Amino acid sequence: MPQNSLKYEIQHVLSGKSQVGHGALIQAVASYLKASTPAGAVVEADQQYKQQETARLVEYAEQNEFWVNGISFSNFVSAGAEQRVYIKDGRSVYKLNDSIYYASWVDYLHNLLLNNFFFPDTAYQLVGFYRQENTLYAVVTQPFVRANQPTDLSLVKAFMNNNGFENTRNHDYYNPELGIILEDLHDENVLTQNGILFFIDTVFYVKPEVVWT
Repeated sequence: MPQNSLKYEIQHVLSGKSQVGHGALIQAVASYLKASTPAGAVVEADQQYKQQETARLVEYAEQNEFWVNGISFSNFVSAGAEQRVYIKDGRSVYKLNDSIYYASWVDYLHNLLLNNFFFPDTAYQLVGFYRQENTLYAVVTQPFVRANQPTDLSLVKAFMNNNGFENTRNHDYYNPELGIILEDLHDENVLTQNGILFFIDTVFYVKPEVVWT
């Protein structure tokens, strides 16, 4: 697909004008946050702004009964700086993410939409929010992928290059025509099953000055 057409599709997905797999609730929450965002706040996002977003997400969860209960924390799989992973069942996992890698919650939600757009086999489904002490987590489910062979990072690089993404450093990539950054594509975040690459932990960012032009 030509890059201009692809950018047009991405603009519509991020703005909620076009659908993507499991994207409806993600778009609804993003729209809720954007509707109450003062002009210029996204451009000048800071810690205070993100705290305001968090308060609005708590309101959203209260109003829409969007709190998640019933996660079996004994089914813990792994944890990183940004998320915790738990087995849900034999086909999927829960991931709890506090959006620490993102300047705003909207940026995190856009990351989910971009993952679902580019990698539908590992699409995230937003199922609600979970609050622990003073930390708010988005709770998503994702298909469980069981790797059965090591990931060849040269194949990851070739795949990304074929799709217009340049390797900028280490495991980070950038598509200059789309204005999309994809980071941390090491062999724990890209698994291989039967010779097929599965992108299970994506960290997408956008350059607004490129994406929206």
